[in-house]
Amino acid sequence: MRVFSRKTLVGFWTKHAEAEQSLKSWFAEAEKAQWASPADIKRLYPSASILSDNRVVFNIKGNTYRLIVKINYDYGQLFVRFIGTHAEYDKIDANTI
Repeated sequence: MRVFSRKTLVGFWTKHAEAEQSLKSWFAEAEKAQWASPADIKRLYPSASILSDNRVVFNIKGNTYRLIVKINYDYGQLFVRFIGTHAEYDKIDANTI
């Protein structure tokens, strides 16, 4: 998958250093992945939440942080839509962000 944008993740782990290794690991796995459907994601990340409009919520660092991405399966593109703490996640609508 082509991940847009690593810069967003770097900015987040610059402020939340404890998330750095988990996000780097997730990024490396996502870049190597060839996900063709939500089922492919669930095989690698059983705790991921599949939402409408090709959005997926990943639990980062033992569910301390939440990462929302939107995926274009046909083109192998993954767009970071949100990364934040659980409290920040609770304040947004994950289906529309």
